[in-house]
Amino acid sequence: MKVIYPGSFDPITYGHLDVLERATNMFDKVLITIAVNTRKNSVFTPEERSELIHESISGEPWFHKVEIHQFSGLLVDFAQKNNIKTLIRGVRQFSDYEYEFRMALMNRKLNKDIDTLFLMPREELTFVSGSLVREIACWKGDLSPFVPVNVAKALMDKFS
Repeated sequence: MKVIYPGSFDPITYGHLDVLERATNMFDKVLITIAVNTRKNSVFTPEERSELIHESISGEPWFHKVEIHQFSGLLVDFAQKNNIKTLIRGVRQFSDYEYEFRMALMNRKLNKDIDTLFLMPREELTFVSGSLVREIACWKGDLSPFVPVNVAKALMDKFS
């Protein structure tokens, strides 16, 4: 069974990677989909994010179970086009759940066949977010507890 793990992944964090690994333990194939949103001010281009994700997971034993895609538009349309009926969403805290719950209901309203499965990262990763990581990078802080080495380097290069 294939599932979609969507997000901006700007940048990919250890929390994202933890949820991704959990999903690969549950499903045959995980399509990690990078949302391309031209209205958002992203640090990395969609192509850079794809490459950073690829580099971050290429040594993992579950690497062969992951496909990296980019999409714009409605996620339910991407899912339908790829004949996928399940979305994976990482939920770190209650505020995430509230937002993701509304999004799951909206996706189901747009396509009644789409289900959303919420996965939690390990407890020590529940506070990690892309926006906090970007803030730390902006101030030249230590990123090693939050992102893989390749991502930390790319962030430092962007903010230097």
